[in-house]
Amino acid sequence: MGERVRERGPIPVFGGAYDRDRIYGLNHPLKEGDEVRLGGLKFKIIDIPGHTLGHIAYYGHGVVFCGDTLFVGGCGRLFEGTAEQMVSSLNKLKNLPDETKVYCMHEYTQKNLEFALILEPGNKALQEKYRDVVEKRKRGESTVPSTIGEEKSYNPFLRCGSVEEFAKIRALKDKF
Repeated sequence: MGERVRERGPIPVFGGAYDRDRIYGLNHPLKEGDEVRLGGLKFKIIDIPGHTLGHIAYYGHGVVFCGDTLFVGGCGRLFEGTAEQMVSSLNKLKNLPDETKVYCMHEYTQKNLEFALILEPGNKALQEKYRDVVEKRKRGESTVPSTIGEEKSYNPFLRCGSVEEFAKIRALKDKF
């Protein structure tokens, strides 16, 4: 890949400042509060370590692109970060307006909701979301995006009361 980049000349490569020396060609290191313009759109950077230490989110125009930190009905594994970091990052996302659309990196929704149903089998919002997801997946449709408000109603990782509770649930999910 490095040769192709060199052949084309300098191109903008954006990423978390923490990853400055880990992402080849990163020439736009970003940190909390920075702003990025893409075309006519402006996004604010939110540092969200936990899955990895350099994880960042792009927030603006009613959407958040959050990579592997928050999934529909779940969250990313702790590859480099700690439970404390992930809870702090999830709380940042949780505090965005409820109508914010959440765009995550992977389509893990059905499996995430199956796990969540074990924890909260009586959660009506969760039951309804699961039925909707099963139907969408049967039709080959994506289940992304969700919204922050929806996630608060059924995502077990946004419904934890403490870092310790988060860590217990994350450990269970890692074995699910």
